[in-house]
Amino acid sequence: MKIVKFTFNPIQENTYLAIDDNKNVVIIDPGCYFEEERQLLRDYISKNELNVRALLNTHGHLDHIMGNDFVKREYNVDLYLHEKDVVTLEMGERSAQMYGLNQFQASPLPDVYIKEGETLTFGDISFEVIFCPGHAPGHVVFYSAKDELVINGDVLFKGSYGRVDLPGGDFNTLKHSITEKMFNLPDQTLVYTGHGPETTIGEEKKSNPILW
Repeated sequence: MKIVKFTFNPIQENTYLAIDDNKNVVIIDPGCYFEEERQLLRDYISKNELNVRALLNTHGHLDHIMGNDFVKREYNVDLYLHEKDVVTLEMGERSAQMYGLNQFQASPLPDVYIKEGETLTFGDISFEVIFCPGHAPGHVVFYSAKDELVINGDVLFKGSYGRVDLPGGDFNTLKHSITEKMFNLPDQTLVYTGHGPETTIGEEKKSNPILW
């Protein structure tokens, strides 16, 4: 499985494409806000003749869902989200108004609710869903043991962790998600973050400030 990263919108969110050898692709946390960002995503998919199979959200914060409406309309695929984060998703329009993001297109509601422990498979793309609340009440991460990677939204960052001062955030819950779930993954697991550069589980177990 190949992972392609785009960094989109004024909040500099990382959008991911998971692509298999048969040109199936899953779009994860599309943050494309400006039309040129949507066109960049559209062009990449078209140029590489990819077959969009699904739209996955790690959670429903504004910067991770800015492209949900576009992807749904453009590719007519199901949106997957944990049920506990629908409340976060529905806050998108109000959050966009607070930030003055007047071009925000409200996300549709999920088509499929995802649960911890289930495996999502699209062609040769396969992710285990791990429930990791704390940054958002319904936050999940998408883990591939075979490919030794996890797309983790805003749970872990390189040398940092997700903020907990937004509605539904809780530090102790996030710390439990990181220390009891994320840190149980193999040390070599590559962590694709919602903002900033990649890291590994092993690196964060040694130095992440969540441990202090």
